[in-house]
Amino acid sequence: MAVLKFRIYFEEDDSIYRDVAIKHTQTFLQLHQVILKAYEFDNKHQATFYRSNDNWQRGREISLAQYDKPYKVAPLLMENTAIGTEIKDPNQKFIYVYDFVKNWSFLVELISVSKEESSKIDYPAMVKSEGIAPSQYGTKGIAGDKLTEMEEKYDLKAGTEGFGTEGGDGDDDEDLSEGEEAEEGQDDEA
Repeated sequence: MAVLKFRIYFEEDDSIYRDVAIKHTQTFLQLHQVILKAYEFDNKHQATFYRSNDNWQRGREISLAQYDKPYKVAPLLMENTAIGTEIKDPNQKFIYVYDFVKNWSFLVELISVSKEESSKIDYPAMVKSEGIAPSQYGTKGIAGDKLTEMEEKYDLKAGTEGFGTEGGDGDDDEDLSEGEEAEEGQDDEA
C-alpha cells in the first residue's frame, strides 16, 4: 500500500509548514482532519481542496460539503474521494482553504511516495513540523499575553502614525551640548 507524504505550507509564509503522511486509500476528509490537527485549528468551519498545477491555479474542487455557491462543475466530496484517485502527477499539488470568512489558505504538495508503511505510525499523521503555526483566532500562549502586557505598560499603540519629534526639524546643532559643539569644531579644524 502506498504512503503519500505531503508538505502543507502556510500560504502567507512558506517557512511554516507541516509534513503529513497518509495512505493513498484514505480520503480527503482524513487529510483535512490531520491538517487541522497539525496547525492546531478547530473543526468548526467550511473547507475545500482544489486540485492544482505548478502555478498554484485552482482546478477541480474537493469539498467538505456542497456549499450554497455557484459551481462550474459539481465538487467531489472529501468523505467519498480517496487521495490516490486525485494524484495525476508525481509532484501533485492541492490548495486547501479553511474557514471561508478568514480564508486560511495552505499549499499542499506531494513530496514523496513510499511503498512501505511504518508499523509505528497511525495514518494519517504529522511527521514533521517547521515554524510556529498561525493562531486561528488571534494571539495565543505566553508570548501573546506578554505582548498584550507590554502594549498596556508602554502604550505601544500611541503615536504609531509616525516617528517622534526628536531631531525632526533637521537642525542638529541645537540638540548638541556645548562640549559636543567644541569637539565638533575641533574636528572641522583638523
